[in-house]
Amino acid sequence: MPDSSGPEPIAVDTVRDDRSAKRKLWLTRLGIAVAIVAVVVFLYWLLIGSRHVSTDDAYVQADVAQVTALVAGPIVSAPVGDTRQVVKGQVLAVIDPVDYQLAVDRARAELGQAQRKVRGYQASDTAMAAQTNARVSDIAASQARLVAARADLARAQVDLTRRRNLAQSGAVSADELTVAQNQQQTAQAAVIAAQAAVAQARANAAAAAGERRAAQVLIEGAGVDDNPEVAVARAKLAQAELDLTRTTIRAPVTGLIARHAIEIGQRVPAGQALMTIVPIQTAYVDANFKEIQLRKIRIGSSVTLTSDVYGGSVKFHGKVTGIAGGSGSAFALIPAQNATGNWIKVVQRVPVRISLDPKELEAHPLRAGLSMKAEVAAS
Repeated sequence: MPDSSGPEPIAVDTVRDDRSAKRKLWLTRLGIAVAIVAVVVFLYWLLIGSRHVSTDDAYVQADVAQVTALVAGPIVSAPVGDTRQVVKGQVLAVIDPVDYQLAVDRARAELGQAQRKVRGYQASDTAMAAQTNARVSDIAASQARLVAARADLARAQVDLTRRRNLAQSGAVSADELTVAQNQQQTAQAAVIAAQAAVAQARANAAAAAGERRAAQVLIEGAGVDDNPEVAVARAKLAQAELDLTRTTIRAPVTGLIARHAIEIGQRVPAGQALMTIVPIQTAYVDANFKEIQLRKIRIGSSVTLTSDVYGGSVKFHGKVTGIAGGSGSAFALIPAQNATGNWIKVVQRVPVRISLDPKELEAHPLRAGLSMKAEVAAS
């Protein structure tokens, strides 16, 4: 019977050698693959990765416009609602304008009244000028009467003196002397009265001149349209007309309506927020980069962004327009207190403002608050 156990050890060793060779081959291949991947990763980092910084802590923002009521009143029309697209100047709501139209009519009437009042001041000034001239003429007339009264007094005194001399010789009777004395006293009284009339005329002229000066103050240096009273009335009319125009509330910017908070018939006070307009066509991104990434970011750096809404197939392109003046924690309501014994360093993030291409925004609109992934080409 032949011995079959002889060649078996040789077969087992051969199988083991084959397995070892295959294992070495696969290990070699794996090592080569790992080396290739390492080289590719190194080259990617060297050529691309080291020249870019990225973050997924980025969100779409927009400078929203708050629409408020500038005058009070009930809402009579509200043609737009939430999510509606509006353009700048479009009517958003109308407040009942009746009261404000009445205010305009009243202010216009007060303006006309003020203009007529000022014209009355001007007419009064002309009349007072004539009155002042008349009072000045009265002074001259009074002075002339005073001169005449003094002349009569002098003549009466001479006549009295002559009659007294003649009365001593008996050529003039006592009655004639008495008459002469009476005439002298009458002439003297006339002089006193004439002096008083002159003083009165001067006082009247001074009073007339003062009244005219007081009237001139109201119209001095300005015509009817430039008079302060007319200017005040015109300002009231302008304010009333402005309030009337404010009853029609228009969109200050183009965008989407959000937070619409009014209904027809609702009475709104001045200053109440009615709605918000989000100008999505001018949206931008605030990306929060780590502080260690900021050294590679400069104003004007190119940025490539993607949004979860459209996925990675849609790329947005933008520019870095600004870097915030501090980290988010620096402006927190309750800032971090690092002056403690149990302090742990936390890498801070700083907001970076990124502007977007308007054409890309028009083709793929974004909404405020959407998350983005931003990759900045390092400078």
